[in-house]
Amino acid sequence: MAVRADLFESPDHYQLDELLSEEHLMVRNAVRDYVKKEISPIIEDYAQRAEFPIQIVKQLGDLGVFGPTVPTEYGGGGLDYISYGLMMQELERGDSGVRSTASVQGSLVMFPIYAYGNEAQKKKYLPKLASGEWLGCFGLTEPDHGSNPSGMLTNIKDAGDHVILNGAKMWISNSPFADIAVVWAKNEEGKIQGIIVERGMEGFTTPTTHGKWSLRASATGELVFDNVKVPKENILPNVIGLKGPLGCLSKARYGIAWGALGAAMDCYDTALRYSKERIQFDKPIGAFQLQQKKLAEMVTEITKAQLMVWRLGVLMNEGRATPAQISMAKRNSCEIATNIARAARQMLGGMGITGEYSVMRHMMNLESVITYEGTHDIHLLITGMEITGFNAFK
Repeated sequence: MAVRADLFESPDHYQLDELLSEEHLMVRNAVRDYVKKEISPIIEDYAQRAEFPIQIVKQLGDLGVFGPTVPTEYGGGGLDYISYGLMMQELERGDSGVRSTASVQGSLVMFPIYAYGNEAQKKKYLPKLASGEWLGCFGLTEPDHGSNPSGMLTNIKDAGDHVILNGAKMWISNSPFADIAVVWAKNEEGKIQGIIVERGMEGFTTPTTHGKWSLRASATGELVFDNVKVPKENILPNVIGLKGPLGCLSKARYGIAWGALGAAMDCYDTALRYSKERIQFDKPIGAFQLQQKKLAEMVTEITKAQLMVWRLGVLMNEGRATPAQISMAKRNSCEIATNIARAARQMLGGMGITGEYSVMRHMMNLESVITYEGTHDIHLLITGMEITGFNAFK
């Protein structure tokens, strides 16, 4: 398949770039250039073959997208949350699976070790994760406990200087290639704790999930624990209960709010270009009212979402963003991106289902993005609970 040149230009209908600092623009442009050079030329082929481009892990480490908000003393970038958001936007503009790799590494593996770990754990793991030497994954979801993680069955039992870990996790991004896993399990008192499980520990396996129609260029698998002996020094000491994993999910959802917007922008940009090139009835299809309506609605939703995630980034930087605010932005970006991908696919006609354009791949990927880190419906209920005061989950 011939590779089409990546001519992406970011829509900015309200001059929102003026809200960004020089550092923000520099960070965004560096990741955009990387995606154009290293991701766009290969990603369709990897997606068609349902294969993860493992070589990008080191590249992403070199680029600085793993744990960019983690302090530099632990190998992170020491950047703010708007920089992090822009990185995720640009990576997902290339492919949701590539952004997933970075999101998991930064928000779900490095963040809990940084926030809940001790000094020895931070020094041991964070620099290798930041550089891409090690790849990590996050074990929360179980075969029978997705939206209700508090019902988890995975457990640890005290055995002297170590614990015995049993259970299983599924739908785990990065698991087939991960060197470490941050796993959430119940102790003998029924309280949830985080524990770092390392590749090579006896009884720890990571079967690959096959047959996906979505996130095909991302590695997904299971985590299976069969009497795994884990040293007690691998337990994250500074958090107990569900607030541990939920704190990680807030960070990841924030990245997705920006990331899904990147996918939406790519679909819009593709449809806009195509509408100027494709001739029907003796004129470009972009000259027809119905096509202009689709494009106008796309750019309007993108502009609203850009304002939302920028404001959320300001609140994150100030330490004022609430989990419910992050939840709203994640749901909104996923919804508009899914709708924009679908409309763009229709505008491209038959070409929209081929790998010659990115739209169908985004459309399939977004079906996962709208589901993971809290489904569309769960996020609606989080907002509903905040505005009414009534808990619809019970």
